[in-house]
Amino acid sequence: MAVSLVLPFTVFLSIVLFSGSTVAKIATAVELEEAVLTLDASNFLEVVAKQQFIVVKFYAPWCGHCKQLAPEFEKAANVLKKHDPPLILAKVDAYDEKNKELKEKYEVHSYPNIKIIKDGGNSVRSYSGPRDADGIVEYLKKQSGPASIELTKAEDVVHSIGDKGVVLVGVFPEFSGVKYENFMAVAEKMRSDYDFFHTSDASILPRGDQAVKGPLVRLFKPFDELFADSQDFDKDALEKFIEVSGFPTVVTFDADPTNIKFLERYYSTPSAKYGNLTPYVKSEPIPKVNDQPIKVVVADSIDDMFFNSGKNVLLEFYAPWCGHCRKLAPILEEVAVSLQDDEDVVIAKMDGTANDIPSDLSLQGYPTIYFYSTSGNLLTYEGERTAEAIISFIKENKGPKAAAGDEVSHTGADGAEEIASSSSAASVKDEL
Repeated sequence: MAVSLVLPFTVFLSIVLFSGSTVAKIATAVELEEAVLTLDASNFLEVVAKQQFIVVKFYAPWCGHCKQLAPEFEKAANVLKKHDPPLILAKVDAYDEKNKELKEKYEVHSYPNIKIIKDGGNSVRSYSGPRDADGIVEYLKKQSGPASIELTKAEDVVHSIGDKGVVLVGVFPEFSGVKYENFMAVAEKMRSDYDFFHTSDASILPRGDQAVKGPLVRLFKPFDELFADSQDFDKDALEKFIEVSGFPTVVTFDADPTNIKFLERYYSTPSAKYGNLTPYVKSEPIPKVNDQPIKVVVADSIDDMFFNSGKNVLLEFYAPWCGHCRKLAPILEEVAVSLQDDEDVVIAKMDGTANDIPSDLSLQGYPTIYFYSTSGNLLTYEGERTAEAIISFIKENKGPKAAAGDEVSHTGADGAEEIASSSSAASVKDEL
């Protein structure tokens, strides 16, 4: 009899404890979920207009990397809402048709895509910080503060400069005037890559000189001559000074963490910075006649025929020796013939062994199939290699007909973000 009394009590107690634990977990999940504002076309402009600083994540429900980021973004939002002043994190479903105009306005061609929006929407730039909760919190706290911090005593200098790498300090007799304003503008623009400070007392700086009255910008660095000065406050000139002086003359290609960031900058530097120099690109000749159902693309024509064609283009990268490519060839031919009456769709191929591949794209093997829509979405096809499946994929993901004279916006390697994916297409290049 005693057993029959104890057992129900034990079961009841277990249910109570389990229920309490479950409720706590649900409450925590709800609390985290509510920390991130959900915005859409109906409330976006109104909310953003009222904020001096807001961070918006544009995502797609099917995106795996978006799903990975979501809990970290929620945790960060839960911490930052308690910051003084509170920092707001929000999200927009960029794949929802009603948010199409927002997606276009903020040039969202990939997911997840995070924007830091300031001054009621007047200042917008891409987020380039960490993707874990702690990293997001630390990064955004810094980004929400002033672009340049005033240094008033030597102790501040030791703490602020120290071994932090490249640091910029502006020296000004007074914190006003065009030169000071230009310095602050450049600091705002480049704050993601460098730490900026300003002072009216040059004597507190390392290797300081009381005779230096400014205006002057001193760049401190842990290499070469250790510091460099500039008195040219033209914005473009100041940016160039920072980029040139802030980069070591020689970088050792090794695993030293100090060098890795310089190597990353070297390989991600926009080619436009080098003036009229034309980079060498290995390319087959552009075909004089290209009238077959499957169009031939080469390195010298890929921009015009793939990225900027204004069409929905399915492009196969193949190798002449690849058996799988040979099996796929008649299938793609069938696809091309089936869709040849659709003027907005192009089926193309490119020999990946005879042409340089744009850094935007990544080939893990042959064949690799990319699809670029008129909406600017870059997808990689990983579905079944049947004509029916490929045609269905194209119809599902193609964008609207481009207006005459329109160019599809393409975020290339010089400013690349993560490339979009879909439920039947896996991301091949991710900002995350």
